[in-house]
Amino acid sequence: MSAYDYLIVGAGLYGAVCAREAVNAGKKVLVIDKRPNIAGNVYTEEVEGINVHVYGAHIFHTNNKIVWDYVNRFAEFNRFTNSPVANYKGELYSLPFNMYTFNKMWGVVTPEEAAAKIEEQRREAGITEPKNLEEQAISLVGTDIYEKLVKGYTEKQWGRDCKDLPAFIIKRLPVRLTFDNNYFNALYQGIPMGGYTKMVANMLDGIEVRLNVDYLENKAELDALADRVIYTGPIDAYFDYKLGNLEYRSVRFETEVLDKPNFQGNAAVNYTDRETPWTRIIEHKWFEFGDQPKTVISREYSSEWKPGDEPYYPVNDARNGALYQQYKALADAEEKVIFGGRLGEYKYYDMDAVIASALDKCRELF
Repeated sequence: MSAYDYLIVGAGLYGAVCAREAVNAGKKVLVIDKRPNIAGNVYTEEVEGINVHVYGAHIFHTNNKIVWDYVNRFAEFNRFTNSPVANYKGELYSLPFNMYTFNKMWGVVTPEEAAAKIEEQRREAGITEPKNLEEQAISLVGTDIYEKLVKGYTEKQWGRDCKDLPAFIIKRLPVRLTFDNNYFNALYQGIPMGGYTKMVANMLDGIEVRLNVDYLENKAELDALADRVIYTGPIDAYFDYKLGNLEYRSVRFETEVLDKPNFQGNAAVNYTDRETPWTRIIEHKWFEFGDQPKTVISREYSSEWKPGDEPYYPVNDARNGALYQQYKALADAEEKVIFGGRLGEYKYYDMDAVIASALDKCRELF
């Protein structure tokens, strides 16, 4: 007899949802994580009374009422609306691209004038069927906005020329002929009051969790503890990279406490010129409308992933897609192990999609 029905590797959103649902279904569960904390990349830590998003900004948004109702069982959400600002060499523009952006860029006043300007620049560029990210962006917002607000930021983010990136990366770029500054056009949006760590702790309430435990280093003895394993780590690491490394982009953060109440007046400011080394600055207090006397900011630097770095964004090009399919075939042959989440499925997942995927898997299992 195993001591547990399920060993869950990873205390992030996917693992925490699976753990909660398994326990609710009467299963005996052990959750482990190699980090010293729960909550994975949504981990928040209190600094100067401010909930700092340690692994980058996470803004919850969804149109899925089932997911929204689910997370509200574990946290109360505030009314935060994501309205980032783009800084191009000191010029400030609204994101998403909307009438404020078009007015500042071109002096246009009506939606018809803005649409005509975009169409004129698309025609001048001669784009009919966009073949790469550059052509897709120009067809959506015109050449001027592409050059100032898309090109430099995207090339810093991905470490590749925009002509070498697939068009689909930018297809969901919000472009609006209105004065709506809400970046996510989602029905439900906000930040859990008290931070994400508190929300995940509520999900894991009453469940055994062991931190600072590296599953892959202790695999045989940990596997022996449970009948089945839900694994949310990198799929290629599970198989000891035997088919080669999947590629990721990583992010480095420089976080500092400033002895002033307000640094930039907004939660997120993107630096879209190529020369500024960071991609954006996050001012954490504005996620929760803070009135603390100090502020905490994080500069984000995008980099190519290498072993030992935290993997953030899968590089979903043809090579990595083909390699992932080979790893997935190996994963499907593992009778005892379920692979899930951003790293287990090598997928760029929004938080609501991670939770929806975990709930779907739990319905199937329990």
